[in-house]
Amino acid sequence: MSIASLRKRRKPTVSIVGSGRLGTALAMALSASHYEIEALVSRKIAHARRAAALVGSATIALSEKEMQALPASKIILITTPDGEIQKTAARIAALNASPRARTVLHTSGALAASEVLAPLAAAGFATGSLHPVVSISEPRTGAEKLRGAFYCVEGEAAASRVARSIVKDLQGHSFHIDSKSKPLYHAAAVMASGHVTALVALAMEMLVQCGLDEKTARRVLLPLLESTVANLSNSEPATALTGTFARGDLVTVRRHLQALSDMRLTEALAVYRLLGQRSLELAEKRIDAETRRQILRALK
Repeated sequence: MSIASLRKRRKPTVSIVGSGRLGTALAMALSASHYEIEALVSRKIAHARRAAALVGSATIALSEKEMQALPASKIILITTPDGEIQKTAARIAALNASPRARTVLHTSGALAASEVLAPLAAAGFATGSLHPVVSISEPRTGAEKLRGAFYCVEGEAAASRVARSIVKDLQGHSFHIDSKSKPLYHAAAVMASGHVTALVALAMEMLVQCGLDEKTARRVLLPLLESTVANLSNSEPATALTGTFARGDLVTVRRHLQALSDMRLTEALAVYRLLGQRSLELAEKRIDAETRRQILRALK
């Protein structure tokens, strides 16, 4: 291998504290981008070993109780649940490790680095956050999704530079959010992902009421969901909106409301009314004012 190739491949060493779906997916994605993943830490050693096996033989597995053996990696990623980040930061800060040219990034979308990584900042580490805007349900496919994804970067200038460098190596796209806006930013991400999943689950329940089994209901709805995403990929929401509210179909809205009420689907009825009002706003330019008033009256 040429010297130029070696230089191209040389990346900062990384340790990851938190070996769940995201932590393992990040380890795999970074390893594929020629980062050396030195250690993976988990509350249970079996979980760390399972994650390390997916990354490579050079990665050591540590339990939470073995944190003192954490290597002096150039980058430490904290991928634990939000409620564990501050405690994890305090443990790392207590290791008395040299902070020279070292960066710690957490992956929470809702928490500011200054809020939960203060012990590490006080110890001299560069601190920040790196939140991937993707839904990861499994490490292997998650590692693929992390390549080319969007990432929210926040924190100290030095840490943000490191975070943006990671994003670049993953062929992703980074953007900055002010620390105080992170809860609102994360709520938006939840609305676009977790809440959509919950909405599809609710629609599946409605189809089950029509006589379909759950598996068939999901198979029926997924192509519809995919076509909606495709529409949103090409158009703004007001243009991408299709169906009953886009047409201003008052008769159908009334039939929907009656069916939901007759079946006593209280949650679905509440969601239909709320999102129906939002759909009506999106369709404002397409339907006449009187029709909008009548639909809104029916929804309320």
